[in-house]
Amino acid sequence: MIETFADRLLAWYDRHARELPWRVGPKQKQSGSIPDPYHVWLSEIMLQQTTVATVKPYFIKFLKRWPTVDALAAADIDAVMSEWAGLGYYSRARNLHAAAQQVQSEHAGSFPKTESQLKSLKGVGDYTAAAIASIAFDQRAVVVDGNVDRVIVRHENIREPIVDVKPAIRAHADRRTPDLRPGDYAQAMMDLGATVCTPTAPQCLLCPVREDCQGHRAGDASALPIKKPKPPKPVR
Repeated sequence: MIETFADRLLAWYDRHARELPWRVGPKQKQSGSIPDPYHVWLSEIMLQQTTVATVKPYFIKFLKRWPTVDALAAADIDAVMSEWAGLGYYSRARNLHAAAQQVQSEHAGSFPKTESQLKSLKGVGDYTAAAIASIAFDQRAVVVDGNVDRVIVRHENIREPIVDVKPAIRAHADRRTPDLRPGDYAQAMMDLGATVCTPTAPQCLLCPVREDCQGHRAGDASALPIKKPKPPKPVR
């Protein structure tokens, strides 16, 4: 039996998954632990346009002060904004508080499980809804972020500017997303892009899917994705 892209990626993830304060890893799942939707949602909002290293201490600090979505919903908005100070993009904190109140008032304190319902929450867009549905509830959802873009563009050796091929990337992502363990698969793709298939100097020898990576075969995977050239500035 030929292993699929997802099979190889999940086998790699089982061995090399990053330990993150909001993540329930493969070994923890084997012990019976399940993801907490509140933790997944909180981390995904914090990680918008912000690095993992920056988010870690803020996530831990928030959970210590507001361990549940109910506690966050009951918090004073000024206190939330104060704890968020330094993380940037402050509309995220306001949306976070508003969404917590929505979960409390509209969903009896339990996070909705479908992408469409999740997108009704303040500050939750297509990517975040897919990530929460996949990671927190193990529903099959197509999760596409910058890491996923890069992995797929390189694996498929897509040579058009990335801004022009977003629908094609999503189609490839949809085709690869498995029915089983979709949440682990989504996190595996993120880990692969963050630790192996990095923007510069990708570590192709460590990649679990390099054998059929067309960008690696072409010998210049690091040149992908291709950015659209900026139009020349007018000269006065």
